[in-house]
Amino acid sequence: MYGTITQYMGTAYTGCGISHKYDTLIASASETLFLKCPPTNMLSTVLHETATNYVKRGFDVDKFMDPIQPEKTDAIFVKGPNLLFIQASHPVALEPAEIGGRHRVISFYDIYDEKKLSERNGLIVESLTEAEVALRKALDSLATAKKIHDDWEVLNINRMMWEQHENLIESLKEELFGTIRLNKKTTVSHRLIGSLTSGGAQDFIPSITKGLERRMLIKGLPGTGKSTLMKSIGAEAERRGFDVLYGWCGLDPNGVDLVQIPELSMCIFDSTLPHVYDVERPGDEILDLVSMCVEDAEAEKEIETIQETYKEIMLDATGYMQAYAQAENKMKVTMDSAVKQSVFESKSKVLLELS
Repeated sequence: MYGTITQYMGTAYTGCGISHKYDTLIASASETLFLKCPPTNMLSTVLHETATNYVKRGFDVDKFMDPIQPEKTDAIFVKGPNLLFIQASHPVALEPAEIGGRHRVISFYDIYDEKKLSERNGLIVESLTEAEVALRKALDSLATAKKIHDDWEVLNINRMMWEQHENLIESLKEELFGTIRLNKKTTVSHRLIGSLTSGGAQDFIPSITKGLERRMLIKGLPGTGKSTLMKSIGAEAERRGFDVLYGWCGLDPNGVDLVQIPELSMCIFDSTLPHVYDVERPGDEILDLVSMCVEDAEAEKEIETIQETYKEIMLDATGYMQAYAQAENKMKVTMDSAVKQSVFESKSKVLLELS
């Protein structure tokens, strides 16, 4: 019987910079293979093949995708043996702390033909410069967007009926858990569920929630306590011994956008912009926080202006991300054209043989 593949975002471009959860993955992995290499598209194929081999052997695999090219794989985590294979030089630099123990390094820096690299150096440097400039502008725009979004939240925070919100959280705790307490240690996982990409906001919620019997879709405005509600349910689940997966996403890397409790086969997630979802299958239901926000004509007029400004800034950020993706991919293609294929295949066999 084959295992399953669940897709997550490997890194996220946010209003606080580039975010990832690889540190928590490395901490939980029994063994981590750090794949060291300059920017390349070639390792994605090897990681995908490695994941497929494990799935055919019956293991479930988490795949972590590249937000610049969401079809490309940056890392895989094999559940059961808890093996992590990760591109550890790009887009984020990660260093092993337990060489000789749980951490191994496979270096791909020697797979290049130095003469070909030298001939292509000008194009590589040009692409790298273009990518750095575009990424800086994208992150600056996202930082601005986050500040605007924070102002938007304040207006809604001031008109929320927080007592109703607290009552909803308590009733959810009672409904989900009742008097149940599991006699085991809880396992907590952290994943990125989406990011701004070159094609706009993208998430992997359908992949993450595909096997669940129940999905609670939160509908709420910015600042109406969506993240607070999910963190509260997650904390209660942890307290009672349930395993919990927290999904992080989008503009603010500190805000939870999804909480999954596998032992209950359920999750709660933010189903508003930028990842809008509605009831689409049995077991789906809406959690309405919009109705807890008191109508205020003056506040809503101010919000209308904020929304327009926010939308324009996010369009700017998406445009810069497109420029970044084009320059980044041009650099990768140029680097890959200088690879000594026989050496690369020899190195790649180490990963494939492990699976």
